[in-house]
Amino acid sequence: MPVPYALYAPRMGEVLALVEARLRTALGEPDARAAVTFLGTDRIEVLRFPDAALGLVRYATLGMSAQPMTDPTAALADPVKGPRAELLLSVRAGLADTDKVLRPLAVLAASPQVEGVVVAPGASLDTGEPLWPGAPFTSVLVAEAGGLVEDLALDAPMDPVRFLPLLPMTPNEAAWKRVHGAQALQERWLAAGTDLRDPLRGSVDLG
Repeated sequence: MPVPYALYAPRMGEVLALVEARLRTALGEPDARAAVTFLGTDRIEVLRFPDAALGLVRYATLGMSAQPMTDPTAALADPVKGPRAELLLSVRAGLADTDKVLRPLAVLAASPQVEGVVVAPGASLDTGEPLWPGAPFTSVLVAEAGGLVEDLALDAPMDPVRFLPLLPMTPNEAAWKRVHGAQALQERWLAAGTDLRDPLRGSVDLG
């Protein structure tokens, strides 16, 4: 039987503070943040982390992990147990107006609450619009966690928070991935030496 939410409400209120601390430890200090609230959902923030050494800017959501994601086929949502995640996007700085990605990222982070989906590695997420003005991408591939920001363990019975990188996909790549799968697309990118952080890149050869 699910644990009554009230018993865990104070602890769950601390989850986002722990998540932000983990992000700062891994990525440094954010230089900007924006908050978006959608009807019927908790507030979602997006933090911007510059990485001057690598010429990158990284965006991280904060708020998606406040509640566990629930299998849409489950008869009853458990308010405590279940997978938790935040989203990460890394792009090369100064090549495009990528700061406009804040709202699309917040939309994706709110999708578990709004649409009842479980976001996991290998999934495709579609924003329905360019990720930023002029972007050749309207969707992303969810990659495996652990490479950039380590999982954040929470007190039992809560699941750890995973930090899932997002890889922008062109419409052609997204369509190809639906047929052939995420691993096959990633192998194409790797074989072609695709710079997945390039905000202006074109589609990989899918012939």
